[in-house]
Amino acid sequence: MTLRPGFRDGLWMAAGAATLLLLILLMLHFRKQLNPAAQLAFKAERADLVGRMQLGLASASEAEKSAVLAITDQESQAFADQARTATAGVERERQELEQLLTRGGTQGEKDLLDEFSQLFIKFQRIDDELLNLAVQNTNLKAYALAFGPAAGALNEMSAALSHLAAANADSPDAKKVIRLAFDAEIAALRVQTLLPPHIAEASDTRMDELEALMTQEDEQVRSDLTGLGALPKLSGDADLATAASRYAQFREIKSQILTLSRENTNVRSLSISLNQKRKVMLSCQEALRHLQEAILEEPIEGVTYGRPAKPR
Repeated sequence: MTLRPGFRDGLWMAAGAATLLLLILLMLHFRKQLNPAAQLAFKAERADLVGRMQLGLASASEAEKSAVLAITDQESQAFADQARTATAGVERERQELEQLLTRGGTQGEKDLLDEFSQLFIKFQRIDDELLNLAVQNTNLKAYALAFGPAAGALNEMSAALSHLAAANADSPDAKKVIRLAFDAEIAALRVQTLLPPHIAEASDTRMDELEALMTQEDEQVRSDLTGLGALPKLSGDADLATAASRYAQFREIKSQILTLSRENTNVRSLSISLNQKRKVMLSCQEALRHLQEAILEEPIEGVTYGRPAKPR
């Protein structure tokens, strides 16, 4: 007589088989985790990611400094793009490392990565502000105007006034003409010499002081030109008209220079790079160094990695 197992017996047999299968899988997984080669490979993978992050940060910092120091908008933009690309790579590697640590990292490693992540957020915020400033190059543009069109306009003004004085050397008003022409030229040159310090200045207060001096000298120039124009013999004089026209041109360019100088993007970006950015960069690298040391110091039975095992 053949005995058929009942439904309940079948369920117990199926449950037993499932339990056995689960135990086998757990044992295989446990043996895999205890495999020194697998552990060593997992450690190397994490350490390599940290090393790539360190290199990426260094590359981003180098490109950022090149963007700050570049002399054209095109070069600044190209280096800024390189810096942003390198920073984005670090973020991808950070996320990948975060996933690996979730799978098998220690709590200490996770804490160190969290520390780096907070610093990296600050790094990205500072970097974004810095690069946005660096690509504008307002100080460099101000210098280009000051030593280019502005200087050219004053040179033409000076030449016209010199010719005016020479042409009237024998007139009854010669002394007055020479004095007014010379005073106007000197005052205009004083305005010009105040522009470079203004462009290089970081303090708004000092800029205000420089602009106040410029205003005084500017009033002197216009007063002297008006005085020349009041002389009957110089009414409608071509040289005087040229001098007045070139000074008006200089004043317009000077206004553009002061506007660009006030934006101060090169001075501000350089200051941020040398101060806030440098500090957070060093902190980020320090956090990554500690994280890599923690990974390398993870014990693997029968294996030393990164440094000799300490004797008992």
